[in-house]
Amino acid sequence: MSRLNETPNPIQWWNQFPQKLQLIATGRLWASIGAGGVLYLSPLLFNELGFTGSEIGSGITIAAILGTISRLSTGYFLDKGISCAIPLKIAALIAVIADVLLFNTHSYINFIQGQCLLGTAAGIYWPSAELAVPINCQNYPSSKGFALVRTADALGISLGSMLGTLASWMSSIRFIYLLDIFCMFILFNIVSNKLLNKKLSRNKTIFNEKNSSTKNYFSIIKRNKEWIKSIIPIIIISLFTTSVLSLLQSGLPLDLVKGGLFRPPLNETFSGLLLAFQLLLLLIFQWPIGLWLSQKDIRFGLKFSLICSSLGCFLLSMSSGFKSGIFLVLIALVLIALGLTSFLPTATEGIIKISSLSNRGIAMALFSQCFGISSIIAPITSGQLIDHLDNGIILWLLMSIIAITCIPLANKIKINP
Repeated sequence: MSRLNETPNPIQWWNQFPQKLQLIATGRLWASIGAGGVLYLSPLLFNELGFTGSEIGSGITIAAILGTISRLSTGYFLDKGISCAIPLKIAALIAVIADVLLFNTHSYINFIQGQCLLGTAAGIYWPSAELAVPINCQNYPSSKGFALVRTADALGISLGSMLGTLASWMSSIRFIYLLDIFCMFILFNIVSNKLLNKKLSRNKTIFNEKNSSTKNYFSIIKRNKEWIKSIIPIIIISLFTTSVLSLLQSGLPLDLVKGGLFRPPLNETFSGLLLAFQLLLLLIFQWPIGLWLSQKDIRFGLKFSLICSSLGCFLLSMSSGFKSGIFLVLIALVLIALGLTSFLPTATEGIIKISSLSNRGIAMALFSQCFGISSIIAPITSGQLIDHLDNGIILWLLMSIIAITCIPLANKIKINP
């Protein structure tokens, strides 16, 4: 009976987190709701409009290139001490303009214009949203803080994808851009909270006065060769895993609607439902897996993530060779969800532990850059492979092999005491 009374209810669970961290998690929830529909349903919309896989992949790639530039720029200004709330508000406004363009898009040129703005917004958003977590955790463990915000991300993306799938079923798939506009205005309102604009929300300790006069990242990197060397293993693992995440947004939808060797193609609505199922798994797994791994060694969490991802990608590849391969796809999505929910909070916490206060800002920018780089390479590569082979067998088999080769890198990660 006493044990029942000790079980925390949802309100008690939520109240254990610092108020600033609650605001960050809420903002990321709403941002992810909008992103869930746009990221996962946009390929289906433009496939429906007659765009080829290569055209869709090139649009996502161009967006990622713009995201690369805006990530580095944002990381620089965060290191200079700017409040995390400022770039988050800028990102929200740029995303709104992009959504308006894409909502009215019927041509490839307009598609590219909208994607460029979305990529820029994403590049500004991610370093700011990630760095805001350790800055605003106060005395609360940042590992659990990352588990919380990743859970908020998973919940938001899952809800956004399901709403987008419902809109697709009702032949109103462009609704995803209206949803994102609504969510961006809510994000803007949340990050305008005065609590997030106080001094504790600033990354003031990142640069001392000597470093604050630095003109660019290249000079910083030259003076920190040893630190850059120590971060390489986790960056390589991050590049692979973020590529898997990117392929779930680009390659997997195309693979499902085109079908495999024997696996029949799915229509846009059923493909959207499968993607929503995968996002629901991310939501279900994120908090318990993140909490479990917060008590484990960083290296263990990354190896567990790579093993699950490898098995999942292998099953996706094999699913193409069976008429009932959709069942292998379902199992694969479970394994990939385990891999992603293991990686996201673990790698982010690893970046914080590897870096010192003097380079934490650039560390988060470089880590965030993995999402941008994988978004450049993965979509266009997957689009071309699926266009030429008309299935995803080689794509997923290649990803499975790469995951295995990355496992030894986890042992080379050195965590600062």
